Amino acid sequence: MKLWAILAALTAALPAAAQDRPPCREVADTPHIRIDPQAATQLAQIGLDRTAIFARMRETSIPETMGCWAMPVGNFDSMLVSVGMSQWNYGTGSLQPVLTAWRDSFHSRRRFKRTLKDLAPTYGKLFFSKDCLKTPVRQKCRDGILAAHGPDGKLNPVAIAELTAIFDHDAMLQVQTDTYVALLLEVRAELFRLWPTGPITPRKVKWAIDTRVQQKTLPNDEDAARLRRKLADLTPDQRPQRLKAMLAWYQGLSEAVDQDGVSRDYAWNVAQWTCLIDAGQIDDEQYELLHLTYLRSRTATGNAGRWQALTFSRRAKIILGVGSVSGVRDGGCPAAPSPAG
Repeated sequence: MKLWAILAALTAALPAAAQDRPPCREVADTPHIRIDPQAATQLAQIGLDRTAIFARMRETSIPETMGCWAMPVGNFDSMLVSVGMSQWNYGTGSLQPVLTAWRDSFHSRRRFKRTLKDLAPTYGKLFFSKDCLKTPVRQKCRDGILAAHGPDGKLNPVAIAELTAIFDHDAMLQVQTDTYVALLLEVRAELFRLWPTGPITPRKVKWAIDTRVQQKTLPNDEDAARLRRKLADLTPDQRPQRLKAMLAWYQGLSEAVDQDGVSRDYAWNVAQWTCLIDAGQIDDEQYELLHLTYLRSRTATGNAGRWQALTFSRRAKIILGVGSVSGVRDGGCPAAPSPAG
């Protein structure tokens, strides 16, 4: 555990998929995890059975935690602590309900305290203190979490090890799954809002999950309606021009001084996606989803927009089946030239 914690501390600030991942408990279907039958019935309406639910969880975890159930990181993005397969964090208030649900799952204060002492003897009381379970966290919690960072500005190995032990705990795996299933139910409702007459395709489901995980909401009705009116007015000749204008925005943003997470990806992406446009290989569903992605990516406000290009990279890769994120390339356009550098 100590070796894993040290390795995680050394690599935590790097893009997850680019790291050589230390051993961990991997996100996968586990027999003891239960999915609520009513939720399962509703999710089946968008093509998500138990196998598909865990597959989507696995996909979500890859860019977040390299496929691990825990993989905690510290305050590099001003979120204090991020942990769990969906990187719930104190900063947005998404971590507090997960911690509270795990605490309450013991149905006994004595059992909870005993387990917490076994798993997190140093920082457990801090993580579950009243100050840290408030949204937003109180200053005493903030000071305590920042004090748990090392001289390098990263969460220290002891805190990483203890958070890992908590989030690898069997009961926490159930809590993480319950939280993710609740998110999928929200995604289902959002999909039916955006496409009330369907179809709800696997591509739309994956796109909506990634958008919801990263940005909490999909485009609202007013923005979607305005966009669709504009798209409907385009002539066939204008459609590829508009896509290339979007790529010019993406490239310019990627080359700006305060964009992170795309330096190794964007040039390859631009070359591949331009090739797909020129080859006429983007269908109507992909065309609409790319523009809906543009709506949300340009309003990604975390760290004053620091991750806008990365959000576009992630969604576009899902939509097109071609893309590079954190140095991991999938698919390709055979006719695409190799980008310089």
